[in-house]
Amino acid sequence: MHFWDFFWLMLWAFIFISYLMVLFQVIADIFRDRGLNGWARAAWVIALFIAPPLTALVYVLARGRGMAQRQRTGAEEAQAAAEEYIRSVAGEADPTAQITRAKALLDSGAITPAEYDRLKTKALG
Repeated sequence: MHFWDFFWLMLWAFIFISYLMVLFQVIADIFRDRGLNGWARAAWVIALFIAPPLTALVYVLARGRGMAQRQRTGAEEAQAAAEEYIRSVAGEADPTAQITRAKALLDSGAITPAEYDRLKTKALG
């Protein structure tokens, strides 16, 4: 295999993979868009099967700005959900609540005074 054969192979592979990425983004956006009704979604998907490159190009040109906004909104929602999950798993961030909980454990006999002092220092520090 000569250098130019390899070069053209890599170029066409890059173009094909880029095309597939755009196609998958368009398909994901069709189903992400709440403004499209079922018939419009079906029409876009059918058009993608009939003439994929042309339909993907028309979709990106016609709905590209909204596509970017929907993707950004989805990313922000995912980020907010991840942060909420981390907060729920991490427990309380308020030192007063942590000390109160540690005091309740001390009063119930679940922890020793030394453990209470360590938890109190950790909450304050």
